[in-house]
Order: sequence, then structure tokens, then C-alpha cells
Amino acid sequence: MKILMVGDIFGRAGRRTFAELTPKIKAEKNIDIVVANGENAAHGHGLTIATFNELLSGGADIITTGNHVWSNREILEIIDREPFLLRPANFPEGTPGNGFCIFPYRAKNIGVINVMGRTFMQAMDCPFICAEKIVEQIKNDCDIILVDFHAEATSEKISLGYFLDGKVTAVVGTHTHVQTADERILPQCTGYITDLGMVGIYDSVIGLDIESIVEQFISCRKGKFTVPENGKCIYSGVILEIDDATNQLKNIERIRRLTE
Repeated sequence: MKILMVGDIFGRAGRRTFAELTPKIKAEKNIDIVVANGENAAHGHGLTIATFNELLSGGADIITTGNHVWSNREILEIIDREPFLLRPANFPEGTPGNGFCIFPYRAKNIGVINVMGRTFMQAMDCPFICAEKIVEQIKNDCDIILVDFHAEATSEKISLGYFLDGKVTAVVGTHTHVQTADERILPQCTGYITDLGMVGIYDSVIGLDIESIVEQFISCRKGKFTVPENGKCIYSGVILEIDDATNQLKNIERIRRLTE
């Protein structure tokens, strides 16, 4: 089995690039399942119902999110009834939506867990304890378990990778929109990468207009974010190759494509 995990899809350009390249990569690499982070899909902030459906049509099977999950209130209309649309599991008890899912594929059950970091981010329940509890809850029902850790600090992401090593199939980081070159298989056979990267405009500041963001750094004043829609785009993620007989990870391959 091969699973494609795709980094943060940013704005209209990201959605367009995702829909354009995902079918090609699926065919080229014999991909079975696609997990994509969609928390920036609607003009850089959150998801709408329309953009959620667009990502599904573009090839996503499971959509994870992060700190921008509530940026568009209309997502509340569907988040409780869409089992494969996830929000971070370590939001407080009673938060709408689900932090994990079990996706059936042929004779396999694939568990996906979405958690969010706490370092340099908003106050949340502990992602380590939360993820561990969910793993214990679903491990007997799943052949494969994947974790999308939406976090800022590289040290926090690496720590969760080692914490869950041997307990899950892979831990992948999202949120920074910059793909890291540290994909590997940890000592107890869990796949890991600190950040998948993003799908969006390549000549940008993590998906946003360069000039407006540079000006904010110079002036120390917050301004309006501008999301460019045209230009060369980047598509980032990893492919996990899993042995069908043992359910053990065989290989993790980094994907980085640029459009013309």
C-alpha cells in the first residue's frame, strides 16, 4: 500500500495545483490513499464547505486541519457529519468535530490522528498524552496509524515522533509551510518528517504576497494579508510505502513538485 500525505493547501492556487497534480502523482506512484491538510484552503484561512468539497473532488480521501480550522464559521455546519474531516484532537472536550478517524480501504483500516502543538501556539491539551490515548483506543481496530502533528516548533515535532515511535506507522508535521529534508524511518520503524511543506504559490512568503509581508516585518505593524492566485506553484508531501503482509513501513519518499 502507498499513502500520499500532502502539506498545507494554501488558497485558490493551492487548491488548483492540488487538483491538477494529485491525479498525476497517484497514477505515477500507484497511490492508494491521499491525506491532505486543508486548514489554509479558503484564501489562506480555514475551510468553507465549497473548498472542502473541492479538495475531495481533487483527490483527498482524508482532510486534516490545525489552528485555522475555525476561521470560517460555516465549517461548523458539516464538521460533525463528515467523518474524514478532522480537527486537532487536543481541543477541549466538547469541541465540535472529530480528532481522529478510521478509514476503511479494501481489507485494511487506516487510522488518522490530528493533533496540534503548544509551543509558540495557542493553549491546548497536551498533544503527547492525547495522541497516546487515541492510539491505545484504536490500535486494535487499525492496521495502519498516521499522525498529522500541526505544530510550530521543530523540537516539539521531533519529540512527538520519538514518543510515538513503534506505536504508529508515521508522524508527519504540518503548519510551517516549509518542507524539511529530514524524512526518515525512526529506530522502531515509524516514518517521520518535521514538515510536509505546502501546496501554493512558490514565490511567496509561506503562501502570502511577498511585498505585504516584508513591509509588516519592516514596519512592525500588522496589515492585511494578500493571497496571490497566479504564478508558479509548489506541491509538497511524502509517500509512505507500507508492506501489505506485515503493515510495516518500508519507505518514506519526499515529494516536491513545481508547476511551470
